[in-house]
Amino acid sequence: MTSAQDSAGPRARGPRMARAERRSQLLAIALDLFATEGFHHVSMDDIADRAEVSKPVLYRHFPSKLDLYLAVVDEQGTALLAAVEQAVAPIEAGPVGRGEGRAVVAAVVAAYVEFVQVAGESSTLLFESDVTHDSQVRGRVEHASAEATRRIADVLAAVTGRDRADADVLAAALVATAQGAATYWLRHGDGGSAQRVVDLVSDLQWRGLAGLVRPDYPYEDA
Repeated sequence: MTSAQDSAGPRARGPRMARAERRSQLLAIALDLFATEGFHHVSMDDIADRAEVSKPVLYRHFPSKLDLYLAVVDEQGTALLAAVEQAVAPIEAGPVGRGEGRAVVAAVVAAYVEFVQVAGESSTLLFESDVTHDSQVRGRVEHASAEATRRIADVLAAVTGRDRADADVLAAALVATAQGAATYWLRHGDGGSAQRVVDLVSDLQWRGLAGLVRPDYPYEDA
């Protein structure tokens, strides 16, 4: 008796690739499938079929579906963190000119808006993961948001003079607002531009933060 797979014939094989190229291909395919179908509805067979490779080839790169998922999450998180680092760099590099505070807030918001604009539904792998039953996995998935919050808190502690606990709360609020607005715009945008979202949210955030900047904060033209 032949199995369904045998009757269907052997799996189609794609072109040979260098190891790094194959890994990138598998990550891109997994990113698309996990984003559209969710972790629990995607199998390693699905990924191997899309990539036109055998399962042994897939498992040589990623020992399990969870390993593959977390590799995708790590790649997405690295991209987001790089954007946040670029946004906060002007404040840390100094000196800061008057009026530049709002520009930095806008840059943080833009980092999230541009991330969801490029990543599309795959941004949910960082923001709304369906793999949260295990605390260690949840921590790994939430790592990028936690690191972004920490970096923004570093800057806020210096600029506002508040203690670290207060800065952490403020940073978490900024990240949540930027992330929520960006995701809403991705899914429910009525044609408004990404820049419009950045302007609206950064106006909201800066009006609150401006009153918290410590009076003695050193400005370049002070």
